[in-house]
Amino acid sequence: MTATAPFNMFYVDDSGSNETGLMVYSWLEVSPASWGPVLRRWLDYRKEVVRDFQIPITTEIHSTKFMGGRSRPSNNEQVNDSKAALALVVKRALEAMADCPELRIGTVWRRVAAGKGFGAKKEAFYADFVAYLEQRFAAAGEHGLIFMDGDGTDLSYLRAHRNLKLADRRLIEDPIFHASHASQPVQMADVIAWTANQALLKHPGKKRCWGWYDKYLQAADVNGGPVQI
Repeated sequence: MTATAPFNMFYVDDSGSNETGLMVYSWLEVSPASWGPVLRRWLDYRKEVVRDFQIPITTEIHSTKFMGGRSRPSNNEQVNDSKAALALVVKRALEAMADCPELRIGTVWRRVAAGKGFGAKKEAFYADFVAYLEQRFAAAGEHGLIFMDGDGTDLSYLRAHRNLKLADRRLIEDPIFHASHASQPVQMADVIAWTANQALLKHPGKKRCWGWYDKYLQAADVNGGPVQI
């Protein structure tokens, strides 16, 4: 009987923008054995958010909206009117992840010239991200499966997977898409990607967030920090 190779699930989200030229893909990486404990810690955090901020557990934790004060997720209008309270929800998410010993994450990034052609550059970046994972899997004798925020209408993600040679590919299947509002692990990936973007971009208006990746996530990063590819 052939031995089963290690297998991990990757929950992926992106960050960055055409305006900055920064592109980021971050992921939450879990084995079948660690999936339950990681989700359990996150759900405990979500219960704390219900208790302290009156934000229902079914409400999406969306970093950009929360940190920009552009969301009204709470049943308490005082919370909705407080940018500090909404920012604290995101910071608490990072604290919860830092408190989860089973957590494994990662980030890759690239900076390109802002302007026309950003979509094509991002497609090339994702293809290189997939190749990066393939190289890692091959070296370690692993396999992986990607779950991603979205509805599957962006075919560039499918192309990156289907261009892999079937005979020796380690990344199983096309990416599996989940709407972020319905997936807690994808929401975790959103927080990771947003935080990575702030660490790399260092926007003057978000200075308090520059060190959050190092403080809360670096210990769980499989590479010790964001990797430029």
